[in-house]
Amino acid sequence: MRRPSSLRSVLLAQELAFLFLVAVTGALGGTWAYFWQKNSAELVRLNELTYLSQQIRGDLFRQIKEVLYARMVENPEAFELYGSYSRLMDQHFKDLRQLADRGDERQAIQGLQQAYRILQSDMNHIFSDPYLPTQSVRIKVLDPRYEQELVGGFEAALSKFSGVIQAEHQVIDQTLRRWTRIAPVVLPLPIILALTLIVLARRWLRRGFVEPMAAVMAGAQRISRDELQQPLPERGVDEMVDLARTINHMAGELARSRDALVESEKNSALGALVPVVAHNIRNPLATIRASAQLLEHADQPAEVAEIKNAIVDTVDRLERWVSALVSYLHPLKPAPVRRRPTQLLDAALTLLQPRLAEKRLEIRKEPWDTEAEVEVDADLMEQALYGLLSNAVDASPEGGVLTVGAAARGASLEIIVADQGPGMPFLPEPRGLKPGPSTKRFGTGLGIPVAYKVCRAHGWQLEFKRNEPSGTRVVITAPPAPRAE
Repeated sequence: MRRPSSLRSVLLAQELAFLFLVAVTGALGGTWAYFWQKNSAELVRLNELTYLSQQIRGDLFRQIKEVLYARMVENPEAFELYGSYSRLMDQHFKDLRQLADRGDERQAIQGLQQAYRILQSDMNHIFSDPYLPTQSVRIKVLDPRYEQELVGGFEAALSKFSGVIQAEHQVIDQTLRRWTRIAPVVLPLPIILALTLIVLARRWLRRGFVEPMAAVMAGAQRISRDELQQPLPERGVDEMVDLARTINHMAGELARSRDALVESEKNSALGALVPVVAHNIRNPLATIRASAQLLEHADQPAEVAEIKNAIVDTVDRLERWVSALVSYLHPLKPAPVRRRPTQLLDAALTLLQPRLAEKRLEIRKEPWDTEAEVEVDADLMEQALYGLLSNAVDASPEGGVLTVGAAARGASLEIIVADQGPGMPFLPEPRGLKPGPSTKRFGTGLGIPVAYKVCRAHGWQLEFKRNEPSGTRVVITAPPAPRAE
């Protein structure tokens, strides 16, 4: 089957097909109604002709009997009665001629009327014969055989007329039987035609519009998932072909734009990262070089040990920064398990114990909800909390208080880290946040970016606020874990 050219042509073809169905059904119904009306009218007409012919015959016999009887008994009203019957018979013949619409019918009616005129002439002779009232003539007139002789010609003409009517009846009966035989074949045709048109219309619409539209919708969903390499099939009506072609063109442009954007962002990220990498690697290398040069002039074992410790400390610092950078650049795929936030905070604080002891910081745990649980990748979140706590330790004054906490707040759960340091010169925002150089002894410049990345991977919210009276307050908002069955 040839592909429909356009949706408009499909709909037009559908409309024309159903108009054709209506026309065919109307034609069949009209033909059937016309046939039945015509044949019914013809049957009524033939029945009326038959009835009038029989009425003429009956009135004729009554005329003969009553008029002859009245004439025999010398009834003075006989002539008037004879005239009234003659006028009635003329009206009957007039009605017959009006009902007749075929040549053989008119000819038979004319023969019937001529036979009546001959019979009427004989009856006129009876009225005009002065010797009729004799006894012998009366006996003859009253004899039934004389009546049969008198109306014999009329009976023959009437029989011929009845034969014509009967022949026409037979033709109509044959036509009716023929139409009755073909009716079971003709009447289901509109139904079969309607079903065929419905099937064809559904097939046209399905192949030309429905299936291509489903393919376009599926392709749009793939595009929304950033799957731009699978072109949509360009099939169906012209409108669907144009739509699929346009979407394919758009997907190609999006793929090219995405690749260009990724390349641009990659170059931009590399451009921003290279100075940071250079700074964070060059400084430790310079320290290591200077320490190595000092080894050449060191004479005392204590001095040599101090220089060696400085070199080891610098290498460790460089190793921590490289590890943090790898963690920041590596895609995160959390593997969540049920954990208590207080456990995560304790694990991060344990790693910071030497630094906490060095600065003699007091850890204040409030609020401290040991029952609340979250679904979290424990390793990733401990790394994020470690970076935030490390920044808080660096910012805290010696002998200060570091506050940590975890508690439910309405429909969410909050994890809090607050220090008493001088506060941050600006509050970090997740947008535009990128790695930077660090001048801290234990810093990498990646603590806050890594924390943002880990929280975003979990669907959590990380906020930085100013702490009163001084310092920074970090709040992580997370949904609580579903209640266990």
